[in-house]
Amino acid sequence: MTSRLATAGVPGTREELSQLSLIRDYYLRFRVLIHEIGKFGVVGLVATIITFAVQNALYGHAGPTTSVVVANAIATCFAYLGNRYWAFRHRKTANMGRETVLFVFFNLVGTVIQTAFVDFNHYALGNHDRISLNIATVIGMVFATLFRLVCYRKFVFNSIPPEQDEAEELATATLP
Repeated sequence: MTSRLATAGVPGTREELSQLSLIRDYYLRFRVLIHEIGKFGVVGLVATIITFAVQNALYGHAGPTTSVVVANAIATCFAYLGNRYWAFRHRKTANMGRETVLFVFFNLVGTVIQTAFVDFNHYALGNHDRISLNIATVIGMVFATLFRLVCYRKFVFNSIPPEQDEAEELATATLP
């Protein structure tokens, strides 16, 4: 009993190695997903900054709907390039036109989701200040982003050549 207590906090004990092995195994199993979500998040963060900058710049000159739509259109162009050529670059497709059309379609649906929150806040609740506009935008972005992530992985960037084995996919997914 005393030997177990004496080695409880010492790195390298069998129990700690077992826990580290379990964590490593889960990481190896979900490495591609972890990297995709991380890169998708970075692209999304930059697109979010673009969205807020353009939306707030336009808000005083255009209505809330126009501000959101124009800001999302600009951010969508950036997001497509970032997702296609960085976050999901290991998911090659033979039909770039189909991929682009689906990407634009799902972004339009995401824009509608986000705009619904902004419009509800502005027209139904009667909030016309920038803070409530930005809060409604954040809430709309959360729902739109979850929708986009699922759709990008399932429908847009889903084609991986059949001859590429899983080890090669994992190796190319971790390159900077």
